[in-house]
Amino acid sequence: MRTLFKQALVVNDGTVSEADVLVNGATIEAVGSDLPLPEGPVTTVQAKGKWLLPGAIDDQVHFREPGLTHKAEIATESAAAAAGGITSFMEMPNTVPQALTQRLLEDKYERAAEVSAVNYSFFMGASNENIEEVLKTDPKRVCGVKVFMGSSTGNMLVDSRSVLEGIFKESPTLVATHCEDEATVRRNLEAAKAQFGEHVPMSQHPVIRSEEACYASSSMAVDLASKHNTQLHILHISTARELSLFNNTLPLEEKRITAEACIHHLWFTDADYDAKGTFIKWNPAVKRAEDRSALRAALLDNTIDVVATDHAPHTLAEKNQGYFQAPSGGPLVQHALLAMLEMVREGWIGVERVVDLMAHRPAQLFRIPNRGYIRAGYAADLVLVDPAAETTVRREGLLYKCGWSPFEGTTFHSRIEGTWVNGVQVWDGERILTENGGHAGERLMFDR
Repeated sequence: MRTLFKQALVVNDGTVSEADVLVNGATIEAVGSDLPLPEGPVTTVQAKGKWLLPGAIDDQVHFREPGLTHKAEIATESAAAAAGGITSFMEMPNTVPQALTQRLLEDKYERAAEVSAVNYSFFMGASNENIEEVLKTDPKRVCGVKVFMGSSTGNMLVDSRSVLEGIFKESPTLVATHCEDEATVRRNLEAAKAQFGEHVPMSQHPVIRSEEACYASSSMAVDLASKHNTQLHILHISTARELSLFNNTLPLEEKRITAEACIHHLWFTDADYDAKGTFIKWNPAVKRAEDRSALRAALLDNTIDVVATDHAPHTLAEKNQGYFQAPSGGPLVQHALLAMLEMVREGWIGVERVVDLMAHRPAQLFRIPNRGYIRAGYAADLVLVDPAAETTVRREGLLYKCGWSPFEGTTFHSRIEGTWVNGVQVWDGERILTENGGHAGERLMFDR
C-alpha cells in the first residue's frame, strides 16, 4: 500500500520546503516536487500548509511495565506517544522486576512486540551487583545501559565507586546516567525536615534536590567518562551550572559526552510549584527561571544535544499526597512535541531546530539507521502537524492510563493531524487506529 503526501511543508535537514512525499509500505520511496500519482492503490493526503515532520525519538520514558501497570502500560503509553508525534521510545529499567538481567530485558522487548503502537528499545539496568549481566548487553540490539547515580527505587542506586569504574570502563555500549548526588540530597532533606517537620512545601523540592547535588554527580560522571573514553549521555540536565561540563564546539558525531534536556525543565520554573504542586514534582527538580533560560539557550548552541520527556506517570491518588509521599514524575509524551512547537510560536527557536533535537540528533547520537529523517529509503515514521490549529489539553482527551497531565488547561497553537509508524497510520488526529496499527512499532536496531 502506498501513501502520497501532497504539497507538505517538509521539515527536514534544517530546511522547510514544500514537497510531496511518497511512502511505499514501511519505507519512504521518494521526496520531491509534483511527484506523479503511482499506479495501483494509493492513499493521498492533502498536506498543503501543514508541516510534515520525521517522527520524534524519545530517549527517556518510563512506561511502567512490568509490575507497575496500575500507573501505565506499554500499550497505553505508546498510544499516547503516537498521538503526540513520538514514533520511537527508549524505556528505562526501573520496573518490577527491574531489568537487571538479559532475560528480564528480553521479556520487555517481547511484550512491546505484542502491543506497542510505536518503535521501541529498552535500557539495560545497572546495579551495584550485576556488572556481569551488564557486560552481556548487545550494542546493536539495545539502546544503552542506564546508571542511576542518584536515589532511585530498590537496589538500582549505583553508589559503589569501584562498580562505577567498572561500568564506565567496560560497558559495551552507551552509558546513560541519572545524576544527583545522594549524600547532598539526604543532607538537604534533613535540613528541610528540621525546618518544616512533616509538612515540607513543594517549593523546597529544588532546594532539596539542588544545583549542588546535580553538579556534583554530573561532574563525577564526566570525569569517569573522560578517564575511560566512555560514550556517556547525561539525562535531564536541569541547571545552568551543569552546562559548563559539555563541549559545544564539536559536531555530534565526534562527541563522547552528550546531554539531554527534558520538556518540563524547558517549560516550568520554581514559580509554578504554588499552582501545580506535586504535579510538577520530578527528579531532578524543576528549578529557577534562570536555569530554564540557560537550558533554552543551550538548545541553540549545541551544548544540549537532544530533547526528551522523562515521561513517568503515577496515579492521581499517588500524586495527590504530601511532599514525602507523592512520587516524582509525570506524563508528557502526548504533548511534548506540541510544547516545543509552542516555543517555536514564541519565536526563540525554529521548527527546524525542534526537529533536529527531537528526531535527527537522537537518531544520530544512538546510531539508529534509517530513521529520524525524511529521506528516500528511510523508515516512514512521519507526523503531520497543522501549525494554524489549536489543541487544548483536557482530561477526557488524554490517552495516558494515569488520566492526568501537568498541561491540563493549556492551549497549544498547533495540532497533530496524523502519525505514521513504519508507513502505517496509527493516529488520525482524534483516535488511535488500532485496526490499522495497534502494534505497528518495531524493535529499534543500532549501527554500532
